[in-house]
Amino acid sequence: MKQWMIILLAIAIVKVSIQQQSILINPAVSYTPCIGDYDINVNYEPGLPPEEENKYMLSISKDFPLHTNIIVTFDADASITLEDKSFARVSLNFVNSFTIRFFKPHNGITFTVKGLTPSIVPYVTSLVINNEEYCNKPWPGYLDSYIQGFQDTAESPDRKPKGNCGRRQVTHTELIVNGAATKPGDWPWHVALYKIDHADIKYICGGTLVSKNHVLTAAHCVTLRSVPVLPETISVVLGKYNLIGGDTESQEREVYSLNIHKDFNHKRLDNDIALLKLKSEAVYNDYIQPACIWYPKAVDRLSSSSDIYGTIVGWGFENTDALAPQLRQAKMPIVSESTCIKSNPLFYAKLLTDNKKFCAGYRNGTSACNGDSGSAFQVFLPDNERDESPDAVGAWYIRGIVSVTLSRVDVAICNPDEYVVFTDVEKYKTWIDNNISNM
Repeated sequence: MKQWMIILLAIAIVKVSIQQQSILINPAVSYTPCIGDYDINVNYEPGLPPEEENKYMLSISKDFPLHTNIIVTFDADASITLEDKSFARVSLNFVNSFTIRFFKPHNGITFTVKGLTPSIVPYVTSLVINNEEYCNKPWPGYLDSYIQGFQDTAESPDRKPKGNCGRRQVTHTELIVNGAATKPGDWPWHVALYKIDHADIKYICGGTLVSKNHVLTAAHCVTLRSVPVLPETISVVLGKYNLIGGDTESQEREVYSLNIHKDFNHKRLDNDIALLKLKSEAVYNDYIQPACIWYPKAVDRLSSSSDIYGTIVGWGFENTDALAPQLRQAKMPIVSESTCIKSNPLFYAKLLTDNKKFCAGYRNGTSACNGDSGSAFQVFLPDNERDESPDAVGAWYIRGIVSVTLSRVDVAICNPDEYVVFTDVEKYKTWIDNNISNM
């Protein structure tokens, strides 16, 4: 993404093309938070104290007539303060949404945005001016790499990582068929979904914690022939490692509501995506953390290689055709739609019709399987663009959701020698953001 900015150097005005950020004076940086609209700009000053580093200045360089209304929505708790209150005032609409009303015409507006939770940066997800959306492609996460948290002393036992999602809190150690072993804390955003049927509790699917209140999963996990099940019949367990047996750091949560995509089709598994709202907030610890959501242009942070590799985790069927007792993981590449369809045209051509799914896998026995539905296809993005070093610092982003794979001929169990079809999370970024804000 190219961005443009005017920089004053002595008495000359110089226009420069930059990639992602502009270095300003002393030593602020500038971003365009809404891809494609260069009239909306964010100025941010790195290096502030922990309690102040999640604030920035947002400017909109447009002509605003009398009675203009601006509705701005964020992805986290925020406050906004106008730099100049002589022509407009602010009111709170609902959680994370504000209206700015102009009582005088004015050219441009600037206001301070600040997160209400330390280290959590509120990013713009919608900016509506007089009923017209000006932020169709929001760009979240662009300031995460600057967030240091309370890391002021090496001796501090309660240090926080940079950013606020997709980062392990414990030291990493080195549905899954032929998957590799994991250890507690490796995947702190992966959750287990259970179906409660009278006295019986049955594991049904995986899911991903994306906020303190929300879990992302596949729609087919929490519906019956496209009809949502009752929220009270679903239980979510966070921080789980052993499928059967206790986990000292796990937390069980009831579900308050289900949000199934309105265009979900259970026959073709179109729009196979759902958000669950928990009745009570998750408590973050070393074994429970949220994952990040994939966003447009995220691929620019990866190496120049055209292949994208992701990791899926779960308790899905192993070679024994039984659920894995502990969480397993497997890494696999995304493959092109044509490669996927050519491998089995009758099956994949019927599924890959809406450009909102993708295939991944090796066709070598490593695959997602029964019990892995709803789990994330997660990709590691380094903080430093194109950093390929083994010890690169970064975060894990949900790129897809396990939806379906081809079954074996002899039994209704996955065929690990076929590709897996995933719901493409990038295509639903706005849907996810809007529903997290409104649920």
